[in-house]
Amino acid sequence: MTDLSDIPGDPPVTGYACIQSYLRTLDSAPGVYRMLDAQARVLYVGKARNLKARVSNYARPGHSPRIERMIRETARMMFLTTRTETEALLLEQNLIKQLKPKYNVLLRDDKSFPNILVAKDHAFSQIKKHRGAKKEKGTYFGPFASAGAVNRTLNQLQKAFLLRNCTDSVFQSRTRPCLLYQIKRCSAPCVGYISEADYAQSVRDAERFLSGRSTRVQEDLAAQMQVASEAMEFERAAALRDRIRALTQVQGVQGINPRGVPEADVIALHMEGGQACVQVFFIRANQNWGNHDYYPRVGADVDAAEVMEAFLGQFYDNKEPPRQLILSDAIENADLMQQALSEKAGRKVEILVPQRGEKAELVGGALRNARESLARRMAESATQAKLLRGLAEAFALDAPPQRIEVYDNSHIQGTNAVGAMIVAGPDGLMKNQYRKFNIRGEDLTPGDDFGMMKEVLTRRFKRLLKEDPERDKGMWPDLLLIDGGAGQVSAVAQIMAEHGVGDIPMVGVAKGVDRDAGKEEFHRPGARPFALRHNDPVLYFVQRLRDEAHRFAIGTHRAKRAKSVGATPLDDVPGVGATRKRALLAHFGSAKAVSRADLADLKAVDGISDTLAETIYDHFHDRG
Repeated sequence: MTDLSDIPGDPPVTGYACIQSYLRTLDSAPGVYRMLDAQARVLYVGKARNLKARVSNYARPGHSPRIERMIRETARMMFLTTRTETEALLLEQNLIKQLKPKYNVLLRDDKSFPNILVAKDHAFSQIKKHRGAKKEKGTYFGPFASAGAVNRTLNQLQKAFLLRNCTDSVFQSRTRPCLLYQIKRCSAPCVGYISEADYAQSVRDAERFLSGRSTRVQEDLAAQMQVASEAMEFERAAALRDRIRALTQVQGVQGINPRGVPEADVIALHMEGGQACVQVFFIRANQNWGNHDYYPRVGADVDAAEVMEAFLGQFYDNKEPPRQLILSDAIENADLMQQALSEKAGRKVEILVPQRGEKAELVGGALRNARESLARRMAESATQAKLLRGLAEAFALDAPPQRIEVYDNSHIQGTNAVGAMIVAGPDGLMKNQYRKFNIRGEDLTPGDDFGMMKEVLTRRFKRLLKEDPERDKGMWPDLLLIDGGAGQVSAVAQIMAEHGVGDIPMVGVAKGVDRDAGKEEFHRPGARPFALRHNDPVLYFVQRLRDEAHRFAIGTHRAKRAKSVGATPLDDVPGVGATRKRALLAHFGSAKAVSRADLADLKAVDGISDTLAETIYDHFHDRG
């Protein structure tokens, strides 16, 4: 890969003349090109089998309005040559995701998907939800479209196969069965109620079911139920019946289970009014494991082939593709995309655009979902746009805000204090932009809300000034909403002035005199407080934003508090893990007693070596 950067040195002005100036230095190698504006912002990233031919195409008139606008803004170009066009395709999609160029089709929501993991690092395998890198030893099944889909499936699998979901440390510490055994969700291997061989058979049955061989599993269970019934073991027969029913329920929840499609992603695209929705259905082991919708950023004159190709490249950049991709619309470089995805997966990946049969029916179902999802989103967007216009009018803003940041704090008498920021915009709540702040200030008085808000906003604006000093990356808010009245607003205004960002509009939302929802007062720096009509939709909108910030702050605080409940000073001692911590607490009764113990007593604890005993003693006595 060769970086040719911006070859000519000082290309003339912008537009066609700028692009033409690069032609004399380019050759016919494959690669990736970037178009930049006068402020060096990336406008577009593209790939080419032949860089010179592609750039010469831009140097001639006759393009769509979107491309014409892009060419007019182009003041500079950068190039990277690659060995193959496949390499150029992968690099293009990487750069698009990193740089988010203005004129590219852009996938905006790109989270990872959960899997079911049957862990294999223990004699009695654990079954659990897993998200992220597949580093744990075991068998992975997925992806599932959502955590809810995984949880529902796990719930039924526990009923059907009675596999444990507890951690290894909990498993080892049990002396009697837990509640899951009582409600027939676990076979209690922790206390020896099932043999290792029988438990392993249940694990194999669960894996067969998740691999699509469910008929065989159900036939085996049905045969066992018949034997138990004939032997008049009615309790065992009833338990087997419940397991069969649980498996049937999993299949029912999964909906359409295609017989002729063992492993595929069904991807359908619907475009309307300059917007697009891509619906993805995950088919694994002949079972539908859920669906997810995406709304890539597109222009009014982008065609379906370009949107679909951009979506595939960006979607599978950090995900393993299945054996088949079943599409609603053909893409221009299908062979190239197929080759790139096959290389990434280390096996053949096939791209299909079916016209008839079961695969076409699957696409039709996904397309219907995409059409309905986009219609709902467009209706919601219209409502949101109206609310943002109303907000701008109510708070005397220059234009409807594109990014609203709402702040709140949560604590109990100053302990486990956290700050929370939520973000909203034209598409509603932007949950991937939410942020939490662990309050660090050691000099804060417990319960000092002003001090907490000062710390949160100071950290927020310092980061913005560092990461986006030019305010051109869409990271800066157009409006701040603060939970509080005149005092809070005055304190925040002072913080913003100190950082040179006092031009950002800010409003404090305070409850009225009798603190009833609907009687909120709004405070702005240097202005009298005011209220909105009781039935004003903008008032309801602000209340929802404030309540969402409060919900997020409370949830973050509770999580922090729950984590701290089980914490002890022993957590900070090097070499003391969960097992040794339990041994120390069991021996001495409390962490305080451990901290006061002498060296000889520490050495007497089972599992604590002489060296570790000295480490523990030194930690609490500041020796050495």
